[in-house]
Amino acid sequence: MRRVDLRKSKDLFEDLALLIQEAKQGEVLVVLFEIGDFSPVERSFAFVKEQNCELLNSLKFNEVDWSIVIKKVKI
Repeated sequence: MRRVDLRKSKDLFEDLALLIQEAKQGEVLVVLFEIGDFSPVERSFAFVKEQNCELLNSLKFNEVDWSIVIKKVKI
């Protein structure tokens, strides 16, 4: 399991795609990011599925941060 802080990311989904690509099959990632409005949270659900990963958990970390737990699916 690896924890990744993307709160300062300029392009959340580009950085997330790179992390997923580098992850080993079966690896679990805990990703922390800033939400601003709610749209990145909703988009992250579909994005994770498109990247051949399983969304294990999603929760509000505090007033501005969100975390998702994803697992890179074995192919």
